[in-house]
Amino acid sequence: MKPTYIITSILITASIATIPVVFSDDDRREYRQQSLGVAAVSNPLYKEECGSCHMAFPPGLLPARSWQKMMGRLDDHFGDNAEISDDNHKVISEFLLSNSADDSRYRRSKKIVSSLDNEDIPLRITETPYFKHEHREIPDRLVKGNPQVNSLSNCNACHSQAEQGLFDEHNIRIPGFGRWDD
Repeated sequence: MKPTYIITSILITASIATIPVVFSDDDRREYRQQSLGVAAVSNPLYKEECGSCHMAFPPGLLPARSWQKMMGRLDDHFGDNAEISDDNHKVISEFLLSNSADDSRYRRSKKIVSSLDNEDIPLRITETPYFKHEHREIPDRLVKGNPQVNSLSNCNACHSQAEQGLFDEHNIRIPGFGRWDD
């Protein structure tokens, strides 16, 4: 065998042996997150302020224009007054806009944005065409007729990892029904 073949074989073997080190557990988690979900909520103020009334929805579920409109009318936030201090408003708005679906590298966020027309400004995640498409086969009796779910906006009732930004179909468990598989 020629020396160049031996050296090449050694280099290839060494390269393959280092792959698990290069692709660490954190890298695998990040890849899974980008493929199956949206960016998890990383802002403690947003979690505290918005999460005190409902799940702190990951910003990657709506485009920036939606978050901007929503934050502009907190005095009538789906029938409630959700006004916050100017300082908190500024911090939360910046977080939502900089992590919105528009510029996200997460596949699900990109699909949400691509399902919208440029002039669409949905204020509910459940109003996006992508969301409607993904939930089209779920019977009303499993959602609205289910006291443990009540609404499609109650993401974490069925998506056990919704608050971490993961919405893959392998982890869907509808209360009172079990695993959902479409």
